[in-house]
Amino acid sequence: MGAGKQFSREPVDVPQIMTDNREIKTKLPVPESLEVLADLEKHEPVSMQGQPPIVWSKAEGFNVYDPWGNKWIDWSCGVLITSAGHGRSEIRDAVKAVIDKPLLATYCFPNPERSRLVAKLTEVAPDNIDRAFILTTGSEGCECAIKLARTRGLNISPDKKVFITFEGDFHGRTLASQLAGGLPGLKNWCSDMGETFVQVPWPGSFRLKDKSFSMFEKTLEEKGIKAEDVCGVMCETYQGGEASFAPVEYMQDLAAWCKKNNALLIYDEVQAGFGRTGKFWGFEHYGTHVDLICCGKGISSSLPIAAVLGSTEVMNQYAPGSMTSTHAAAPLGCAAAFANIEVILNEQLADKAAARGEILINGLNRLKDKYPDNIGAVNGKGMVAAICMVKPGTEESDADSAHSIVEKCFQKGLLMFAPVGPGGGSVKISPPLIMPEDVISESLGILEEAMAETLDA
Repeated sequence: MGAGKQFSREPVDVPQIMTDNREIKTKLPVPESLEVLADLEKHEPVSMQGQPPIVWSKAEGFNVYDPWGNKWIDWSCGVLITSAGHGRSEIRDAVKAVIDKPLLATYCFPNPERSRLVAKLTEVAPDNIDRAFILTTGSEGCECAIKLARTRGLNISPDKKVFITFEGDFHGRTLASQLAGGLPGLKNWCSDMGETFVQVPWPGSFRLKDKSFSMFEKTLEEKGIKAEDVCGVMCETYQGGEASFAPVEYMQDLAAWCKKNNALLIYDEVQAGFGRTGKFWGFEHYGTHVDLICCGKGISSSLPIAAVLGSTEVMNQYAPGSMTSTHAAAPLGCAAAFANIEVILNEQLADKAAARGEILINGLNRLKDKYPDNIGAVNGKGMVAAICMVKPGTEESDADSAHSIVEKCFQKGLLMFAPVGPGGGSVKISPPLIMPEDVISESLGILEEAMAETLDA
């Protein structure tokens, strides 16, 4: 989560830039854009503010354009959405074909696009995964996984309802809706949430010194949690705020612990899936089994769609009509997701992300070597990374430096979203998987300039 800092809305003169990949022709923010920004601020909640002040008009490949002739290299993918690149013709054509039928909504009535997508998702999933439930957002997918794990646990034992997640995880913004609802039968799975939702330290954090699995077991013991009462353990495959992965040995020990105690192991792949980390599924880096997979963002590189993948035993716990979503498996999103997955597979974008990610991570580590007192850690794999800015001599997040770096990159034609992570100190980097090596190198040069202007001043 970011720290809520705002970028300046005062137009300033910035150096004019004209390269093959960037064009900055105006003051930034663009004076003519201020009316649009003000109108949004007037009618939307303040929570929708906070990103660099660019009004998007078009996005193609790895570039974002505004209406006034400026062009940025995109290191955001929206927020890790457009993994296959912005505006892919294959995805646009698939969506147009559905629109031209015309067919825009079907609720839970079958449609061909839904049929093709669920078959493709189970095809690319591990062998034990044979069911796919299509939803709308990653938050909805994570909530569904929690529901399935707790329902299964309660069917085994009335005490098997403890659900474990990790400190610093972000799994979405839902749940209260069912707690607030007036249908008691729909709340059975979510009773006693405050007592049975337990967090343990995330072993990927550079601030955590003990990264052994014994820390997991010790934390449960300290909290008075019995292993047999745990219904599921869910983690972000990498923790999004700082793009940090857990040690492989830890995750393998966790998987063995889940099997031993009949708890579901759930990977939140909303950010990590579909090639982002240099493997099709991010959890492949750990070499473990998985019981439920939560998908979103890069599943379509475009439209809002998400999914939960699991086995028949876990997924078939609810009767027909009792686990649905209004826009679940809407044909437009399904068509976009199917086309996106085909692009990722046919163009071997996961492998390309692994190779290009080495250039990206190596470049970031060179910056860490240059600024060892200001960068607490460089994390990431494939085409996702984070620079964790800290106040010199401490592990305290430096939100001001992170914010300045992102703003200066924006002014130089490199677009990232606002800093995230603990205290808003993490500069998050998530280019499209199609970004060529020379553009990655150009982007690293821009980042180095912005860091120098921030840290050497």
